[in-house]
Amino acid sequence: MTKIVNDPAEFAEDSLEGYVKLYPQYVRRVPGGIVRAGRAAEPKVAVIVGGGSGHYPAFTGYVGQGFADGAVVGNIFTSPSASYAYSVAKRAHSGKGIVFSYGNYAGDVMNFGIAAEQLEAEGISARTVIVTDDIASAPASERTKRRGIAGDFVVFKMLSAAAETGADLDEVVRVGTLVNDRTFTIGIAFDGCTFPGADDKLFTVPEGHMSIGLGVHGEPGIEDAPLGTAKEIAKILVDRLLAEAPAGHNGRVAPLVNGLGRTKWEELYLLWAEVSALLEAEGLTCVEPEVGELITSLDMSGVSLTLLWLDDELEPLWNAPCETSAFRKGAPLAGATGADFADEVAEDDAWFAEATANSKNAAAQAVTLFSGIEELLRSAESELGRIDAVAGDGDHGRGMVRGVEAATAAATEAVDAGAGLGSTIAHAGDAWAENAGGTSGVLWGSALRSLGLSLGDDDTPDAAAVLSAARAFRDTIVRLGKATVGDKTMVDAMEPFVGTLTARVDAGAPLGSALVEAAADATRAAEATAALTPKLGRARPLAAQSIGTADAGATSFAMIVTRIAEQHG
Repeated sequence: MTKIVNDPAEFAEDSLEGYVKLYPQYVRRVPGGIVRAGRAAEPKVAVIVGGGSGHYPAFTGYVGQGFADGAVVGNIFTSPSASYAYSVAKRAHSGKGIVFSYGNYAGDVMNFGIAAEQLEAEGISARTVIVTDDIASAPASERTKRRGIAGDFVVFKMLSAAAETGADLDEVVRVGTLVNDRTFTIGIAFDGCTFPGADDKLFTVPEGHMSIGLGVHGEPGIEDAPLGTAKEIAKILVDRLLAEAPAGHNGRVAPLVNGLGRTKWEELYLLWAEVSALLEAEGLTCVEPEVGELITSLDMSGVSLTLLWLDDELEPLWNAPCETSAFRKGAPLAGATGADFADEVAEDDAWFAEATANSKNAAAQAVTLFSGIEELLRSAESELGRIDAVAGDGDHGRGMVRGVEAATAAATEAVDAGAGLGSTIAHAGDAWAENAGGTSGVLWGSALRSLGLSLGDDDTPDAAAVLSAARAFRDTIVRLGKATVGDKTMVDAMEPFVGTLTARVDAGAPLGSALVEAAADATRAAEATAALTPKLGRARPLAAQSIGTADAGATSFAMIVTRIAEQHG
């Protein structure tokens, strides 16, 4: 387990604080993450990388000359919020636009996408390059559904090298997309990892076996096999990657043997000896291979192999120099002015619309409701994490608790400032999204904002207003998450809830009884997700393992609406 910890919930924040203090020559702390300590002498495309913590040296270790301009830092294995991504990008922008790059995880896609839209609205060109290198997570015919794992390092490095040449935004994005299309990874785990302060691993590997096709967020592999020798492990990795070699390649590859956190360097060197022999036997030329810890997963014991298939355009970018706290290649770069990136970006003061006395009273009741939900989720955190870990990364309980804690604090702040009901809930939603991270964080935060905007600040809402707000919540979840009933997500519990609430309110039932009936239907629907196989998110590659366990998102939604119904009554 990760043993050096104060408050486990603050582990990522505390670690980042120490990192910034250690490397002031490379980075500066800004809200949401870090940026380079010095600007380039001339404007350039700013490459912003990021994602959840727990993968060091990704992502903070790759900020520096010749590499990324900034890193957005989320909580352990959870996506950073859209506001964090916007904050880092705004401070790193030097005049030629922003390119965000990150692994293909739903929360990252949503939050970085929202940040890009916000930057575009302000006149700053912003694009994204999503990494999809994990061949175990989807077939080649569904490349866009693959996860980003150790290939993150490759794509980040090559994007950054292209940006250093002075290329414009379109050209940098073109190069990054090409690199991603030519990068492939397969991983093997020997043992699972643990969250800071936790006693239990997120998954275990049977004694004497290895788990093939793991992710880097604590997800287990897609198949277990007897533990082989170094030669046998190397053959599994190489054979699976060579099966996806691009047509017409020139035989030159950039290989990465990556340790996932607890595999010793001597073991990695041994594995590289076997891997390199196999690649050479296939007539391939290995160009500046990398062996070490490049993308880790806390204290996981495991390895991955990545192959980037080079061409005449890409090879110079792979060889291009760079210097960060965690990675150096070639001679030190010149060109930084030494001037810090701007850290004064105007922050909008909280602003709340004028509210009626009734709406302010309702807002105070909303704080009580948030407090009750916080108490509920705290008690359910371990169980939600357990069922999420069956085929996911086990962070759902912790993410929901962090979200509701932040929402309760923000709602209290809004009420103290004189906000009405709608503004209070919207402010709470923003805080939820910013602090919870991950897919559920952005979904819940954005949906609560929509719910608040629907309710408004004019009066105490009646049953029709509550129904309209519930529909706005539902519509936001569906729009952002793109899930439908049967996909094994929170939508499976949410749609029955809204459907029953609609039927009962339209029939003239009192709001209290309508909420009770709707919550009961949501609970039954959540329980029924145990029979479903997931079609979206991190659980999809491990669909078979998910059968028999209810979806964590549907379960937490049902729990929350049940508590709302109870407190309303």
